[in-house]
Amino acid sequence: MYIEEFEEGGLEGEEQEEPFVHVYRNEVRLLNAKRVLVGVGARVLFYPTLLYNVVRNKIQSEFRWWDEVDKFVLLGAVPFPTDVPHLKQLGVHGVITLNEPYETLVPTSLYHSHGIDHLVIPTRDYLFAPSYGDIHQAVEFIHKNACCGKTTYVHCKAGRGRSTTIVLCYLVHHKQMTPRAAFEYVRMIRPRVLLAASQWKAVENYYHLVVRKIGRTSYLGYPVIKIPASVATQTLAFFDDSSVVVVTESDLNGYDGSNKFGIVGNDIWAELGLVYRVQFAGKAALARLSCLWLRCHADQKVAAEMLGRDSCSVEADQLGGLGVDIEWRGAPVKA
Repeated sequence: MYIEEFEEGGLEGEEQEEPFVHVYRNEVRLLNAKRVLVGVGARVLFYPTLLYNVVRNKIQSEFRWWDEVDKFVLLGAVPFPTDVPHLKQLGVHGVITLNEPYETLVPTSLYHSHGIDHLVIPTRDYLFAPSYGDIHQAVEFIHKNACCGKTTYVHCKAGRGRSTTIVLCYLVHHKQMTPRAAFEYVRMIRPRVLLAASQWKAVENYYHLVVRKIGRTSYLGYPVIKIPASVATQTLAFFDDSSVVVVTESDLNGYDGSNKFGIVGNDIWAELGLVYRVQFAGKAALARLSCLWLRCHADQKVAAEMLGRDSCSVEADQLGGLGVDIEWRGAPVKA
């Protein structure tokens, strides 16, 4: 009897689990159907949209084919074979392609013939993002080239979504930026960038899994990527922990304009130097006083009759031109 009830309960439990299995299978089928439909639409629209981008690039100077978002990172659209020598002249030693095979116009062999490494991460257009593993591989590819002073060109079809996802992940990982700040920074350079919901979610997941997990904090929302040589020594201060302090024009509002940065900086360093000189000079003076007291105490009886009025002068070590003079005065002591 109990066995029959258990079996019936088990059957009921199995019957209750079946709807969840069906729901999961339905979601997978919908996702696959979505991928197929988007893939078909992307294939149909590839050449018309590519032609549209080429025409806009020819007639609008601000519609650039690629943009420099970092000293060693270029973000742009799919290159043509004729663009490879030009990219080489720009110092490009690595190319990351996020296009599917039908979108790729330059074979890997052509890149290799010009001494350019080629990383291919096929990603479907419009609504899809690279996987976490692909993002990590691409970010390390860019970072490795940057450490060697080599530029990497990251591209998809139009340089808007898939390639921007990779560049944003690189910025939040190696430039200490938040996802929102990185996106705003890239959009200032390349205004037509646009992320799908899945692509933005991929950037945020990468930020939380990689950057926040290892304890990095974003100190700068918009770090300075390029620093003009004329102001590099005046507007930035670098510290041992790789953090940077940037002084902008808005930070100076309300201050006296007559105080130039160099004068203020000199005054601060002068005050700090004075504090340290006084500190060390004081220590030196105490040491000299100890020696003076011992010596004078030992010779006090011998020199009492000969000295009417004498002085002992001790100079402290000359630290930065600051000295301490000590004078001892005393009446003759009778034996």
